[in-house]
Amino acid sequence: MNSGITRRVTLMAAGVTAAASLTTTGPLAAPAAAAPEPLRNDELKEALRRAQARHRRLRTGRPSANGWQMQKAVDADGDIVTTSVAGTGLTVPLRTGDTEAVLTHVIRRFHYEVDALGTDGEPNPLEGWVAPSAVRDSRRPESNQASGTAVVIRPGSYPPGVRDGFTEGQRLVVRDILADTEGVVRWGGDDRRPYEGLFYLAVPPGDARLTRVAAKIRAWNEVPGAGAGVVPDVTEPARRRRAARYR
Repeated sequence: MNSGITRRVTLMAAGVTAAASLTTTGPLAAPAAAAPEPLRNDELKEALRRAQARHRRLRTGRPSANGWQMQKAVDADGDIVTTSVAGTGLTVPLRTGDTEAVLTHVIRRFHYEVDALGTDGEPNPLEGWVAPSAVRDSRRPESNQASGTAVVIRPGSYPPGVRDGFTEGQRLVVRDILADTEGVVRWGGDDRRPYEGLFYLAVPPGDARLTRVAAKIRAWNEVPGAGAGVVPDVTEPARRRRAARYR
């Protein structure tokens, strides 16, 4: 049987080859499409120069509180883009790459385990990037939004300066989420001036911990039974000890 299959495959391949030969060399052959002319080196250099210039125009030269540079616009060929948060039906503007991977993990676990976001037409459940002009004090953690490295969950529900917006059970989940990030993400509820809706990067640009944690989260997303959407027992002693290390 195997040899018959092999012969049929061989005959089919021969037929396809013959047909291709007639199509490309026979009297009815369509004229071949001209190959696009490759860009010359000077054209490539000019395209790169323009892209770099656009990127520079988006920069402010001012860092947010965590050391990442603020940017002037979203979805404008810069580092800040509107990102879909899988499983929630929501989008949020964040810095692309590792920052996006880590912060969307935080949002997804919050959505699945703390309180579902965007239900019943809830307005403005997420706030990511904001314009640098909206930043009053670049030393405050919320300034990290302007660099695309922070997200505010339900900005109207957990206002700055107010503590205890979560139940004890919800706080246990938040602690467990932070432990997933190994301290790369900080919760505004732990700040001296609490902002319980705020989650932001607590590491500077180039920090290897961010790269490592982002890779771990991406790997979880590829494995059934791991990552956001799989609700763990956050009261399990080993998980609570892990969470306590990053408090």
